[in-house]
Amino acid sequence: MNTKLHAICDSEGWPLNLFVTAGQVSDYIGARALLSSLPDVDWLLGDRGYDADWFREALKDKGIHACIHGRKQRKKTVKYDKRRYKRRNRIEIMFGRLKDWRRVATRYDRCPKVFLSAIALAATVIYWL
Repeated sequence: MNTKLHAICDSEGWPLNLFVTAGQVSDYIGARALLSSLPDVDWLLGDRGYDADWFREALKDKGIHACIHGRKQRKKTVKYDKRRYKRRNRIEIMFGRLKDWRRVATRYDRCPKVFLSAIALAATVIYWL
């Protein structure tokens, strides 16, 4: 079984919200699921997988500036703040902290609900410590 973890983290790299989808599902599904739970922020730093016009418009409606690198197959290039985009490594650090937990890194759990529960437990301990 293959799963994909979508996460919202704060500027310090602490996990705030998590969502699991099947591995073959587009990142847009995770973006749509987490859109309503976005905190009140000025900027959102996202991966190329979240580059969609509807997502950018939804962020603009919420008053959030999108700093998302455009997909390679996009015909019209999208401008983004390259200096700010480099700070996206904080979410990668958060994923690294989660993978310090052996159960999360090796994906022992076959059931997505149990896997998300293990991730939530690890995220809670990471946030608490």
